[in-house]
Order: sequence, then structure tokens, then C-alpha cells
Amino acid sequence: MKVLEEVQMTQTQHAKEYVNQLLKTVEDRNPNELEFQQAVKEVLDSLIPVLVKNPTYIQQGVLERMIEPERLITFRVPWVDDNGKVNVNRGFRVQFNSALGPYKGGLRFHPSVNASIVKFLGFEQILKNSLTGQPIGGGKGGSDFDPKGKSDMEIMRFCQSFMTELSKHIGPDIDVPAGDIGVGAKEIGYMFGQYKKLKGAYEAGVLTGKGIGYGGSLGRKEATGYGTVYFVEEMMKDQGSSFDQSTVVVSGSGNVSIYAMEKAIQLGAKVVACSDSSGYIYDPNGINLDTVKQLKEVDDKRIHEYVKEHPDASFEIGCSGIWSVACDIALPCATQNELDKEAAEMLVSNGVKAVGEGANMPSTQEAIDIFLDNEVLFAPAKAANAGGVAVSALEMAQNSTRLAWTEEEVDGRLHDIMKNIYRNSLEQSKAYDAPGNFVVGANIAGFVRVADAMIEQGII
Repeated sequence: MKVLEEVQMTQTQHAKEYVNQLLKTVEDRNPNELEFQQAVKEVLDSLIPVLVKNPTYIQQGVLERMIEPERLITFRVPWVDDNGKVNVNRGFRVQFNSALGPYKGGLRFHPSVNASIVKFLGFEQILKNSLTGQPIGGGKGGSDFDPKGKSDMEIMRFCQSFMTELSKHIGPDIDVPAGDIGVGAKEIGYMFGQYKKLKGAYEAGVLTGKGIGYGGSLGRKEATGYGTVYFVEEMMKDQGSSFDQSTVVVSGSGNVSIYAMEKAIQLGAKVVACSDSSGYIYDPNGINLDTVKQLKEVDDKRIHEYVKEHPDASFEIGCSGIWSVACDIALPCATQNELDKEAAEMLVSNGVKAVGEGANMPSTQEAIDIFLDNEVLFAPAKAANAGGVAVSALEMAQNSTRLAWTEEEVDGRLHDIMKNIYRNSLEQSKAYDAPGNFVVGANIAGFVRVADAMIEQGII
């Protein structure tokens, strides 16, 4: 027995040293790309038990290949504004891993976009897409272009210029982009039109998130927010609780946030706070979702306008304060690293029971550690927010068969996919002696499927 324990300790130490060397390589090759380094570290640290049990992954150099994108494309995007001035932005597309299918991942238009952001998102996308069980690889892209304050004609000219270059690198069986922050149905429409013109063919499956009238899927807009709530509901159900009669705080007020709030309310919760980049609103009576939808989806106004319609509500400047609002369930649905150590401590002290990540990597590692140490149910982004890309894959399936499914059919498939992600993550967490740790469970469940496919396909 003692000999066996010593062997296991030696194997574990070897795996830790191997992972530390890989992390050093990532830091050396990608200096100053802090978001990418953070994403890789979070995943690799959780895979140590897998490497101990399955040394083939080390021998086959799976992780060395996985942490290096198959392709990183950068390009300039010149466009002319309404005043006739020439502007130049940067465009990015990272085609990270195609072991499971064509690259799949959104396009983000935001001033913060750079190589590090795109690579962290693309790396996360590999495992997230794997978890869905769909035949899609991992990719991501975008530009440092800011659509806020731009006219529709300016956005159109930018999107056409962006797609002129991107079109050389994508296709229904190569790489299928979708939307993300700053890229909605309007931007997808402009890009699809330009792609169609350049290719001289109607390839509906080249982009997802399209308008319903030309190949889009019912239920896609709601998918990420709904999926997050479906995952958290399964997680809470196993602990004898639910959204019903729970108080919920949701950061953000964009697409993911709005539909996470909608589904939570449908399940009987009271959502009391949401936010945008200017600050957050608190409504003790429960957020009126119709007002939020009108402000954000129709009028394109800031969230502070909410209090004009609802005098019992209050608005506070600054986003981070939203985590001081007492709640049973917190859903960070805005952006990466929005929920830090201090915010996590506030949530825990106020009795939070569950946290579900609707955005990509919204919690810092310090915050995650606090939740896990205090036995708060924690649903990591790559599992909890996989609903969006899952329905994107369903859109691809509909495009391939030239069929359109009903909203009920799409939502039913989404619900089943999120339940499967939950179950697979839970089973892997138990298999590797971390029961209920969905960070470990989701990372392992996603990794094993990709890693096995990479080995079967040879060193490429």
C-alpha cells in the first residue's frame, strides 16, 4: 500500500511539473497576454488528475498542441465614416482547434479586443464546444471597432470591410463565426450580405445568429441566457433548492443578461438588480423586464433611464457595486473578470447560494476559490454559458438540412444539452475526487473528448 501511494505521489508530482513547464511556455510565448494566460492556467491546473491517470496525453503532447492555436489571423480593417474620414481598426480570427469539427465561435466588436482577449476566448471555446456534444471546434474573433455611437451606415461599411478579409478564411465546413459583444443580428446581416456577394453563393451555414427570415434559428437570441439558468437550475435541484422564490442579481443588460433574467423570472425568481457599463439599478419590487427590453433592445438607452419609469428603484454609478446587493443566486453576465475577490466576499457574506457564469470568464480565480471554499454552488462559464454556441450548432444543422425547427423544438434540445453538460461535468468531478466541483468536472469532460479525437487523428 505504501509503495502504491509513493508511486501515485511521484506521478502527481511529475504531472504538476509538466503543467508548470507548459504554463511557463505560455507566459514566455505570449508575454503581456494576461487574459490568455489566466484561461490556460485555470484549465491546466484542473487537468493534473487526468494526466496522472492517463499519461498518454503527456506522451502524445496533446496539451502542447492544444495551447497553441492552429492559426491566428490578424488584419487591418479600413472604413470611411459619415464625415468622409478614413479609419483603420484591427481584425482578428483565432482558429484554435478543429479536432471535433469546423472552428466555431463568436465575433466581438469592442475597444478592448486584442490578441490576448481573442485567444482566451478561443481557448475557452474549445472545451465549451466540446461539452455541447456537437461536432464543432473552437475559434473566436473580432475587432477593436466600437459600434456604440456609430450610425447604421458606418457599421455597415465597417462590417463589409471586415468581411472582405475574413471571407478568405471561413466557410460552412471551415470556420463558422457568430455574434458576441457588439455583434448582433444587424452586424451579422451586413457581414452575411458581403460574404454572399464576394462568394457569389448563398452559403447559409457560414454564419450563425442570422435573421430568422434568411436561415437563422428561433431561440438563438435567448439561448445563452436560458442555458445558463437551465444549468444552474439542475445544479440547485440536486441540492434540494431552485430558482422558485429565490432572489437573483444579474450583471449586464445585454442579450445574455436579459434572457437569463427572463428565464429566472419564469422559474419563479425575483430579479432585483442588473447593470450596464455606467452603473446598476436595484428594484426591491423585482426588475420589470419589459422596461429593460424597451430601453436596451428598442431605444438603445442607458440603464439609469429605468428609474424614471419605476420610482421605487434606485441607480448607482459603477458596475462593481451590484455584487453588494444581497441575493440567493448571482449571475455574472457582462464581461470577463467583472467579479473579483472583494465582490465574491460580499456575495458570500450576504448568503449567496449559487453563482452561474453567463459571460466568458467573468470571475477571477481568487473569486472562484472563495466560492468553492465556502461551498457556494459554482457553475463555470464554459459549462453554464454553452447554450449559445449549442443553438448555433443547431442553426448549422437546420441550414444543412434546409429545415426550420419550431422555437419549442429548439428550446427542448437546448434544455437537454444543458442537462447533459451538467451530468457529464458532475460525473467527471466525482470520477476525479472533486465531487460537485464543476470547474474541474467541466474542464475534464470537455478536454477528454477533444484530446481523444486529437490522438486518433495523429500529430497534425
